[in-house]
Amino acid sequence: MEAPPPVAELTGREPDQTEADRKREIVKRVFLFLIPFLMVTMMYATYMGTMHSPKTRDMPVAVVGSGPVAVSVVDDLKSVRDGAAAPRLVTDRGEALDLLKDRDVAGVLLIPADGSTEATVYTAQAAGASQAGTVKQILAPVAAGHDWTTKNQDIAPLPAGDSAGIAVLLAAIGMIMVGYVPLSGMMTAAPHLLALRRFLPLLAGWAVLTSSVTWLILGPMVGAVDGHYPAFVGIGLLATGAVGIGQLLLARVLGGLALLPGMLLWVVFGVPSSNLATPIHSMPGFFGFLHDVLPLPAAGEALRSVVYFGGRGVGGHLLTLALWMAAALALAFLLEHRKGTALASDPQPGDPDAPRPAMSGGPVRSKRLRYFAVAAFPLAILTVVVGMMSAALHQPEIRYMPVVVVGTTQEQSEQAAEGLQQGLGDLVSLTPSTSFDKATDQIREREIVGAYVLPATKGGAAQLYTSSAAGAGQHNALRGMFQQVAESQGTPLETTDIEPLNASDSNGSNSMYAAMSWIMSGFLLMAALRGGAPEIRRLRQLLPMMAGWAVGMAVWLWVLFDVLIGAINGHGWAMVGFGALTIFSTSLFTAVFTRTLGVAGVIPVLVIALMIGLPASGGAISLYMVPEVFRDLNDVLPLPAAVDAVRAAVYFDGAGLGGHVATIVGWAVVCLGLNIAIDRWQARRDRESDPDDGDVSAPVTGQVTSLTLVGADDPAEPSRRGRRRIVRSRS
Repeated sequence: MEAPPPVAELTGREPDQTEADRKREIVKRVFLFLIPFLMVTMMYATYMGTMHSPKTRDMPVAVVGSGPVAVSVVDDLKSVRDGAAAPRLVTDRGEALDLLKDRDVAGVLLIPADGSTEATVYTAQAAGASQAGTVKQILAPVAAGHDWTTKNQDIAPLPAGDSAGIAVLLAAIGMIMVGYVPLSGMMTAAPHLLALRRFLPLLAGWAVLTSSVTWLILGPMVGAVDGHYPAFVGIGLLATGAVGIGQLLLARVLGGLALLPGMLLWVVFGVPSSNLATPIHSMPGFFGFLHDVLPLPAAGEALRSVVYFGGRGVGGHLLTLALWMAAALALAFLLEHRKGTALASDPQPGDPDAPRPAMSGGPVRSKRLRYFAVAAFPLAILTVVVGMMSAALHQPEIRYMPVVVVGTTQEQSEQAAEGLQQGLGDLVSLTPSTSFDKATDQIREREIVGAYVLPATKGGAAQLYTSSAAGAGQHNALRGMFQQVAESQGTPLETTDIEPLNASDSNGSNSMYAAMSWIMSGFLLMAALRGGAPEIRRLRQLLPMMAGWAVGMAVWLWVLFDVLIGAINGHGWAMVGFGALTIFSTSLFTAVFTRTLGVAGVIPVLVIALMIGLPASGGAISLYMVPEVFRDLNDVLPLPAAVDAVRAAVYFDGAGLGGHVATIVGWAVVCLGLNIAIDRWQARRDRESDPDDGDVSAPVTGQVTSLTLVGADDPAEPSRRGRRRIVRSRS
């Protein structure tokens, strides 16, 4: 029997070289799973850990007055809620209001004078709507303890076009994001542009362009910002410039891994420390320190100073950005001077015409197309994030909140519902009923927001039933609405929260963060596989990876959220089961786009699964406070189904869970079918591109001379990604 040819003859490589290649492949596969694991873990450990049960600490407030009474008020505030307030005594009202306008204090209590019993609470909604509400909750009870009534006065109201105060947050996130996202594409497609003499002018032009786009969306298009274009461009130059140079520095040192520390530094830590969404005094003390040093908080506070406060206090935030830029630039110059412009992964970055893919994992493209992709990808993400979120959330208004009016007879409930509807208008959608049990079941199944039970006897109290676990915002809005109704009718009102939020979910955000972590786990895996291992093309290869990842990540996220952070409190089987289903379904959905469009396919996934799904979910804000189009999408998108599934499991004993499971399963089935069709299309395309390739196991005449793995970055064979070809020489 003839001995088989040696390995070197079959492969063209020495045995030790083959073994080294195998080890490199294993390391690469590990990193393809490790990077999305770390990204999801970093982001949601931070967000869930800081947001699930925030506690106000050392909120700075000023008390205006003098004498023993003023001193006693300050002492009372020091003992409020275990140190929630950090009061200071100010004798002059004007001085106190200046402190408020400079955001040195979050609120002011003006104690009564000259025999009056009315105290005034001053707040600034433009400094943070959530912060203003917290200040009122701190100051009003102290005033009531002195037998004073309180009058609220807002010295810096939010504009009508941005009643949620979200414009500066979105603008700051956009400026930071376009500073660090393009670097990954440049390293793949155009590393020659990373030399400082080329990078700096490009970065300046890019900052002006993206800041202009952000202002155009938030200003003329959405109406959340009125004017201030030069300020947007100036702050954008500093913010995007500082982050862009900082990310370049990380890329020089860490190569492709720079994405992880960049994401952690610029966004994951930046958002909770920004003071733009949640008061910084409700965050752990570490984030208070980061608020004063990170670029995202500096950019957001600088925009807030200009847009809402006439530029008061902007100097310190601009200085922070300038220091970041100067330090990063000095270090980048020093590093380039010592080591040159070469990247660890690219020894010839100076050749702009070297064949390269436009994006990681894609085929080799022309230089012009590569330049376009480097700019278009982050610009598309910026437009989607800022445009979609501002359009959905900038001006929340209650519309058609479903409420059941329960009476002893149908005639009584119909008459009461008709009268209430005339008074409340389109704020609510009222349905008459005589069944209290049916109404409360509908609340638990989240079909309605509340039930208003009419007084059983003349002069008796009306009752309002609702659930904060189904949405804290809508729960509070409904209570306030019907409290006013009861007062206008002279009727006592008793309110009952039939399923309250627990102590580890005090603002009701846990369901949103858990669901978002599942969605992100699904699409980040497929983005990593498409970018780092484009040779894995067939569904039979991808399905085991998707399934194993889905189960593993679902288990890990439950351990993270429950065991380590203490936010979920049990419900392990439900969280793991539905989490794995959601992650697997999202991976299939993402694969439809990444297998046909490449890494650029993450953009439509980002739009559909997250940007549209978030306002349609009722997780961040009540579904009845967003534009109506999002309500129609609530029953069909995966993120809303995931959010409600968590709520059903944690708070409502599974009520209504079946419909949400059906939604996710439906997405999985449809996307599985589409992926099967893509498999067939790819196989047909391969046959058409190389009709002579036959079964590699068939008998071959002649001698096997080489076995070559043709990868995505091979300029000679860009259309045969990941296929093993036997190159034969016939005798």
